[in-house]
Amino acid sequence: MSHKTFRGGVHPEGYKELSKDQPVKQFLPKGDLVFPLNQHIGKPAKPVVKKGDAVLAGQLIAEADGFVSANIVSSCSGTVKAIEERHTISGGRATCIVIANDGQFTPAPGIGADRDDTKITGKEVLDIIKWAGIVGLGGAGFPTHVKLAPRNPEAIDYVIANGSECEPYITCDDQLMRTESAGIAEGLRLVLRLFPHAKGVIAIEDNKPEAIAAMEQACSGDANISVLPVMAKYPEGGERNLIGVVTGRQLRFGQLPADLGCVVCNVSSLNAIYRAVCKTEPLMSRLFTVSGDAVANPHNLSVPIGTCCAELLAAAGGIKPGCDPKKVLCGGPMMGISMSTLDVPTAKNNNALTILSFDEVELAEEQMTACIRCGRCGQACPIGLVPQMMAEAAERCDYERYEKKLYGLDCIACGSCTYVCPAKRPLMQLFKHTKAQIMAAKRK
Repeated sequence: MSHKTFRGGVHPEGYKELSKDQPVKQFLPKGDLVFPLNQHIGKPAKPVVKKGDAVLAGQLIAEADGFVSANIVSSCSGTVKAIEERHTISGGRATCIVIANDGQFTPAPGIGADRDDTKITGKEVLDIIKWAGIVGLGGAGFPTHVKLAPRNPEAIDYVIANGSECEPYITCDDQLMRTESAGIAEGLRLVLRLFPHAKGVIAIEDNKPEAIAAMEQACSGDANISVLPVMAKYPEGGERNLIGVVTGRQLRFGQLPADLGCVVCNVSSLNAIYRAVCKTEPLMSRLFTVSGDAVANPHNLSVPIGTCCAELLAAAGGIKPGCDPKKVLCGGPMMGISMSTLDVPTAKNNNALTILSFDEVELAEEQMTACIRCGRCGQACPIGLVPQMMAEAAERCDYERYEKKLYGLDCIACGSCTYVCPAKRPLMQLFKHTKAQIMAAKRK
């Protein structure tokens, strides 16, 4: 059966079999939990606790500081040990709230209480999402209460649930759709209350038949929600690609999904909305994949946010005996961030730890040649950019051309161009560096 897809893209080996059928394990960390104040797009949250304060699981410890910001709650009970700068997964440093975990995970009063959502208005749904600190859990980390409040909600006619999970090795959303399909469907129904003319579509890659069947069962009988199998191809999960596949509408450079009448939410975010509204649970934990050919026992874990990555690797059996890992990534091999240490905390928008016995980047550096002008990078780009010209402008530091003529800031850093390049040029790395340079100049 052929399914809809988008232009460009690539077909990297998935390696999903390492973890996709492993049942989810609840993981409770033993060490301190660390909460960066900037674990979302926008302004960092502002602490509302101080050193020495006792806290409970689900208690607010930092509040949104501005329109585009998000609350942060503690995922454990214990005592505030420090508010200080710590290293984060991104490789930089950020102000963090450090909580000495008492190992009890005692919830704050009211956390986990069932709530009758039939009496809740759309505005109250938005207020609860903001209270819960929910952000885009697919990786972007954009505050969800802001995304769900476009200027003209009546113009939204599609709410798209992103269940594509196209990045190699990562299977936590697949497991979530299999085990929490009812919660995802209910979260989508809650979001649809905000948009009176919208219908819901759950887009899932066709290499996840169990997830498709579970979500179809959860949505059966609901005429306003459908499940759409889409062709397994990377990067299916990009908003621009998904909107095109589901609606046939093409998002132009500079446009937002709402400009095309669409809102896109990751399935994990929708399940978090259900938990917040119906179970009075703020965002305290998420599913997380620990995988890679160097991992002894790849697994999907339910992980309290703020857990040290080193503890998660230990929970997956550590490094495979006799293996010498060459690459440690937060995320997957296409868009993941290379890590120099595991002594860093997980944040809301982190979904995986991938540890490999090989380093493709190191190998590519040994084989790299000058550009041979074959054009494969342009054919693979899912949003229609011209990576060859972008690379030339970036190498000349012609940032005006890069941004204004070649739309380089619209690059989603998916790595498809780098993946297909026969000259083994580090195009994505160059584009990420260039974007950082341009954005730093704008801030000045």
